[in-house]
Amino acid sequence: MSTLRIKRIYAKADAADGYRVLVDRLWPRGVARQSAALDLWLENIAPSAELRKWFGHDPTRFSEFKSRYRSELEANSAAVDQLLKVSAQHDTTLLYGARDPCRNNAVVLAEYLAEQGVRFESNA
Repeated sequence: MSTLRIKRIYAKADAADGYRVLVDRLWPRGVARQSAALDLWLENIAPSAELRKWFGHDPTRFSEFKSRYRSELEANSAAVDQLLKVSAQHDTTLLYGARDPCRNNAVVLAEYLAEQGVRFESNA
């Protein structure tokens, strides 16, 4: 059975990452496309621009962000299905650019996918 992990894109790529998927809408600052070692940039699974701007990585808004993002995921079955297929075939690492390792869209996405039956290996 494949495993899903999350990792900050600024961390060094590793063979254990498996299939590397960037799940941010914006390309992370300072990361060269070559060094990112991406297999897929799934920007359409990221939170909407409006939600991302509203959240602004404010920890006090994370609970509401999580709820709103999950609603967006429910309405985005094509992107979710694509990621479910990838994660069924490969060990997969969701990459994100945020500084906070506990309160970001990749965390919410990984939890959501785990509820769909994907084996999630939490870093925490």
